[in-house]
Amino acid sequence: MKQLFVCLAAALSVFAIRPGAQSPPTPSFDVSSVKRNASGGGGMTIRNTPGNVSMFNVPVRQLIRLAYQRQDFQIVGAPDWTGSDRFDIEGRFDPAAPLPGFETPPQKMIAMTKFLLRDRFNLLAHTETREMPILSLTLARTDGRLGPQLKPAAVDCQAIGRGRGPVDGRGGPPPDGRLGGPPLDGRGGPPPPGTPFSLGERPPCGSRGGFGQMIAGGMPMTQFAQQLSQLTGRVVIDRTGLTGGYDLDLKFTPTPEQLPPGPPPPGVELPPIDPNGPTLFAALEEQLGLKLDSQRGPVEVVVIDRISPPAEN
Repeated sequence: MKQLFVCLAAALSVFAIRPGAQSPPTPSFDVSSVKRNASGGGGMTIRNTPGNVSMFNVPVRQLIRLAYQRQDFQIVGAPDWTGSDRFDIEGRFDPAAPLPGFETPPQKMIAMTKFLLRDRFNLLAHTETREMPILSLTLARTDGRLGPQLKPAAVDCQAIGRGRGPVDGRGGPPPDGRLGGPPLDGRGGPPPPGTPFSLGERPPCGSRGGFGQMIAGGMPMTQFAQQLSQLTGRVVIDRTGLTGGYDLDLKFTPTPEQLPPGPPPPGVELPPIDPNGPTLFAALEEQLGLKLDSQRGPVEVVVIDRISPPAEN
């Protein structure tokens, strides 16, 4: 779920850096404990307090996706255990330590996640380009008219975020590959029992989604294409020609693969799924005036050469 990804990105971006005596600091962090989680649950928990980060029930495959900014279908050769086995990771860090060359939180997140995978999971991987099915995002109408639920944003989010990275801290696909919902009570805790699922207000710069819904504010089409890629399981290329940010509202009937994994948050009442509602492809055309065309094209994949379960400590 997207909320879990944002939490994971924020947690990993503050891991400690050990400065080297004669060379630039390595984007590493102290991991005090890595243990297998045998609870059998499907959700992740991230806790971030000053000087300490705890990750519970995290599959290694999702860390690979986060480290290489790729989706599940772009990971080749990973053994089955990287998706099924879960781990609890405890890390201590110095929040004030600098990391030259990795200035933004997403850059730090990527570098330090790669270090974790190399250091504790013996990961060796390389990237290569393969010809694969892709999707092209284009305008659905020949006159270029947009759908009723897609409008140019009044806020210039790119200008707001210039010089300090993405406004909402996103650094790549969410770890589970699907869109998740935000905290439903506005405080980050569990909502009262029976609370209906809601995405809340539109974020001025960012997006929220889950259970066949998405709302976004100031979103560039290139970024929207990445969100669609998470839902379709294919690389989506933006060929709309639309520039700037857009506000959008999208509702569709999700397939099982497009639903967030695991049970809903405690106390949340999920909306019923309308079997007669539009598919994602139909909703894009009817509501946003966009369409997805199947094509083939080059796709960069991450090939896993070596990885092994860590020695627990």
